[in-house]
Amino acid sequence: MISVAEAIQIVLTHSGKLQPVNMALPDVPDLILGENVVSDADIPPFDQSAMDGYAIRFADLEIFDQLQINGEAPAGNPTLPPLSAGFAARIFTGAPVPPNADTVVMQEKVTVNGSFLFVADPLLKQGANIRLKGSQCKQGAMVLPAGVPLTAGAVGFLAMIGRQQVLVQPPPRIAILVTGKELATPGQPLLPGQVYDCNSYSLQAALKNMHLPAPTLHKLPDDLAQITVCLTQTLPLCDIVLLTGGVSVGDYDLVPQALKQCGVEIMFHKVKQKPGKPLLLGKKNGCLVFGLPGNPASVFTCFYRYVVPAIQQMMGLPVYPNGHSRQLATEWQKKPGLTVLLKGKINAAGKAEPLSNQESYLMDSFAQADCLIELPEEQTRFEAGQMVKVHFLHYPFTH
Repeated sequence: MISVAEAIQIVLTHSGKLQPVNMALPDVPDLILGENVVSDADIPPFDQSAMDGYAIRFADLEIFDQLQINGEAPAGNPTLPPLSAGFAARIFTGAPVPPNADTVVMQEKVTVNGSFLFVADPLLKQGANIRLKGSQCKQGAMVLPAGVPLTAGAVGFLAMIGRQQVLVQPPPRIAILVTGKELATPGQPLLPGQVYDCNSYSLQAALKNMHLPAPTLHKLPDDLAQITVCLTQTLPLCDIVLLTGGVSVGDYDLVPQALKQCGVEIMFHKVKQKPGKPLLLGKKNGCLVFGLPGNPASVFTCFYRYVVPAIQQMMGLPVYPNGHSRQLATEWQKKPGLTVLLKGKINAAGKAEPLSNQESYLMDSFAQADCLIELPEEQTRFEAGQMVKVHFLHYPFTH
């Protein structure tokens, strides 16, 4: 058995960043930019009015008592002819400023009398209310570096500079293989010896909460041949395969044997932790295989402690392998030799509070939990107020 620290280090060592792929802008929110974006044009592409008002030559205000209105420039129209001395052009927000005009006066700051206007703005300065060509970015300038999150604002900016698609760090292709003939589909009557499958539902929900594409799902009996065939077909198509159940030492725990038959290299099997001690990690080519224990709380614990960091690293997202520090809300005792991962909740005081019902088969406490509280293997007593590691359960796992 290896320690939790060793296990997470091995996971991250083998979780390489995926190759960037081209994706259309509507599909990239929440992904990570995979290229340095260079603007193909000046933005704005022309001197642009920032207000509804009138384009003028600022020097004319010293020469003429009033200016004659000649022409109108709505947004989207071609540029007007050059503005002659003593004239003003009606202009609207976003429209090109006519040549020779160097200032836009707000419509609220003028008095119009027929085809003439009087400027009543003593604070007006030359160049006011004009967005100069290239003032946001210049053609050829690097405007977004690789590695930034593609927020709604970033997507809007990419559209503004004319990009239709960009290179991104893609989400991993994930498959879930649920093993066990005792599993029934929720909504169906339970036969003797059956329990409802919750692992596939909880894992699919967790992946959806991370804004990841729906995984491929396979439900398999405890049959070595069927598990092996499914793995053989699935491994080449995925970046991550999650198996639930079948990784312990029982007669029907067939996953390690099936993985070996498929040529999967076992990186580790069993971690000094509770719950989730039988956790297995394997790899074939570029595909990571997580053998998760069958107990529902063990599945969820191992998913958030190990699978989430692997996904984050593959996508170029920030990774928090050591979690975050919080004060423990209540004292706790445990036996030495195993790291304990408690289902917890951050209380109103910002402290990590262990929940009741910590057994590995219980999910009711996970329904309330918003963090895992990690208690190191050799320490046995933890005092209220002591700083401990916590791992948050809600995307993006920062609070």
